[in-house]
Amino acid sequence: MAEQKFDFKKEFKNIYLQKTQPVIVEVPPMTYLCVDGKGNPNTAQEYKDALAILYGLSYTIKMSKMDGTQPVGYFDYVVPPLEGLWWMENGEGFDGIHITDKTRFCWTSMIGLPSFVNEGILEQAKEKLHKKNPELDLSRARMETMEEGLCAQIMHLGSYDDEPGTILQMKEFLEKEGYITDINKKRRHHEIYFNDPRKTAPEKLKTIIRHPVRKV
Repeated sequence: MAEQKFDFKKEFKNIYLQKTQPVIVEVPPMTYLCVDGKGNPNTAQEYKDALAILYGLSYTIKMSKMDGTQPVGYFDYVVPPLEGLWWMENGEGFDGIHITDKTRFCWTSMIGLPSFVNEGILEQAKEKLHKKNPELDLSRARMETMEEGLCAQIMHLGSYDDEPGTILQMKEFLEKEGYITDINKKRRHHEIYFNDPRKTAPEKLKTIIRHPVRKV
């Protein structure tokens, strides 16, 4: 019988297995591999490079078992979905509704890391990936543990450009339940992507939208 892989989506069902109805969740501390940047994600080379760095390092760590360089405490796992925090230039908050100039986007793109990964393991993965892809600026990648705490989230189906309608649905839910959105410089608009937009028709995209909240 094959060994079962650790799957973040199954281990943290309450924050990854989301239906199309909004819910309130308490997000536990999560450690991510992160790359920061700015610009329109549809056109900016900086964003494309960020994804190449994130996926390159994530799979370098995961596949270390194949060449016998897996770190102490290693366990096999499913690489989690891509996620992103979004805001605007000058620290201006972004609520996902008022989309104007996408070139003004600032973002942190990120992928969850298993518990055995530390700074030393990340540096080893950078060294290994650099040999294969020397053109990538791996100094952009960092580890960060985030504590988002109390949040509301909803599954959005379809094009990213149609997200405002889904967010308004979540906003109505919050008003009924006695919460308000609490987006600021430390708590961001958060998206979790379950499809690769390069390979998926817009109407079939699945995206969890998460907003920090607080009681009124």
